[in-house]
Amino acid sequence: MLRITLPDGAVREFADSVTVLDVAKNISSGLAKATLAGVVDGKLVDASFTLTTDSKLQLVTDKDSEGLEVIRHSTAHLLAQAVKQLYPTAQVTIGPVIDNGFYYDFSFERTFTPEDLVAIEKKMANLVDQNIQVERVEMTREDAIKYFDSIGEKYKVEIISAIPAGEVISLYKQGDFIDLCRGPHVPSTSKLKAFKLMKVAGAYWRGDSNNEMLQRIYGTAWRNKDELKEYLHMLEEAEKRDHRKIGKQLDLFHLQEEAPGMVFWHPKGWAIWQTIEQYLRKELDKDGYKEIKTPQVVDKILWEKSGHMQNYGENMFLTSSENRDYAVKPMNCPCHVLVFNQGLKSYRDLPLRLAEFGSCHRNEPSGALHGIMRVRGFVQDDAHIFCTDEQIGSEAAKFIDLTYRVYQKFGFDKVDLKLSTRPEKRVGADELWDSAEAALAKALDDKGLPYTLQPGEGAFYGPKIEFALKDCLGREWQCGTLQLDFNLPERLGASYIAEDGSKKIPVMLHRAALGSLERFIGVLIEHYAGNLPFWLAPVQAVVLNISEKQNDYANKVYEALRDAGVRAEIDLSNEKIGYKIRQQSMQKVPYLLVIGDSEMQNNQVTVRKQDGTDLGAMTLDEFLLLDK
Repeated sequence: MLRITLPDGAVREFADSVTVLDVAKNISSGLAKATLAGVVDGKLVDASFTLTTDSKLQLVTDKDSEGLEVIRHSTAHLLAQAVKQLYPTAQVTIGPVIDNGFYYDFSFERTFTPEDLVAIEKKMANLVDQNIQVERVEMTREDAIKYFDSIGEKYKVEIISAIPAGEVISLYKQGDFIDLCRGPHVPSTSKLKAFKLMKVAGAYWRGDSNNEMLQRIYGTAWRNKDELKEYLHMLEEAEKRDHRKIGKQLDLFHLQEEAPGMVFWHPKGWAIWQTIEQYLRKELDKDGYKEIKTPQVVDKILWEKSGHMQNYGENMFLTSSENRDYAVKPMNCPCHVLVFNQGLKSYRDLPLRLAEFGSCHRNEPSGALHGIMRVRGFVQDDAHIFCTDEQIGSEAAKFIDLTYRVYQKFGFDKVDLKLSTRPEKRVGADELWDSAEAALAKALDDKGLPYTLQPGEGAFYGPKIEFALKDCLGREWQCGTLQLDFNLPERLGASYIAEDGSKKIPVMLHRAALGSLERFIGVLIEHYAGNLPFWLAPVQAVVLNISEKQNDYANKVYEALRDAGVRAEIDLSNEKIGYKIRQQSMQKVPYLLVIGDSEMQNNQVTVRKQDGTDLGAMTLDEFLLLDK
């Protein structure tokens, strides 16, 4: 008797082997209709997968995250099938799932046009209507190579040829289309109910610029049409909030070819920057950080000792002078260890918290650059905490509290936490990694904070906690990090005298609440659509006169605002007041202070908010209390 245990502990017994779909049918016809796949003993499998031994089974429907992944993977195959039917000479390469959708890379003699995408999407819908069954097929490596070679799919042949000899190759067949894939996939094309092709982009085969340029078709796929509609609406809103457009409209910054990936900050943009930096500086001071400043160009030998040249060298800018090789620092940590190393340290000096708004440069690929969100030159709200093993938990907890406090100040109350563990390419013994990962997990558990585990996503020198903000559109932005490092202090000779007189290596915590200030400002611009809260706005108030008769009084109000610390401007132009109000509202100024004869006579201002709300006449002192 075959025993199948379901997630709720219920057991279903069968006289013989059964498929995942058979188990679903045994429970209810409705569940069988909804089943897309299954998780058998922790492994995601097709609904047609046969269970031959006692197993734990979770039935996967479109309500499960695994179900959405299967839908997106299957829609990528649907796209490839449609392309092959419409353009038989196109060759298919790879088509993985990505955030919110999928893509598939094709080799084709001409560029796909927007009209092609419309035709492909229409063909995909037609294939869905045909309810084509999706079948898993297995071949030997040799037979698979022979098959794809016979139909002229050279890229599939290359992929399969790299698979070790003797391995069974899994393929998925739907109608006249067969594709190489590990799976799983939906049982039939009719399960793919909501998708849209988004764009075409170039992509090198295997990501190597020495290889052929392919065409990558991006698409999005969802459980149902309502989810698709909601996602497309979010994209429309995101387009309106694009920080590059708003940055130009509000005259905050610009980028240009003479310095790719570097930001030219204009006065208004720099005012936002300075406001953020000064706020953070006060918060750091409250928590006992000491601010330092370290060089931007440092001898290459330091980066070799630290392990950066070996593990991060391709992302570093190098230079030389007088027969010495230097690197422009991609991060601040090695320099902070050098500061720590100056003078003998005792356990009484720990924890030592060193902070720096450090300017860093990383040689990011040009194709990855995106406004001020992804740049080559940036500044981090960086700090490193040198502490004892016993202080790790309290320091981690203290930083978590600081980070949440900072996020709330900026208006973010939804934060997802992720614990990233050791990557394949790393430095340090496994025992150190075991200790580091356990320490960060305990810090989160002690705070009672839920988190997602990200195996293999840690830095090369240590595991990390990532803080991901959610903006008003539900988009996730990874900003803050807390990285535990047992390796770098040892590599660079850091030590302290312990209470028992012995010499010990300190633990190093790398931490940043916002990460790159450039990127965080971009996030803020998009989150608020440029309508920054009063304390952050580059121009907080503009004084507007109705006629030149009020010029002297308007100037007095303007000067009083400046003296009170308000970032104010004044518009005494001869334009009509309605025009002035419209122009300043487009600049997203929080408050407009209108002055006419009545306001001048009563020593008042009429206050109008950026959204058009009229707050009426008040004294300047009353206005200054509005955002206290």
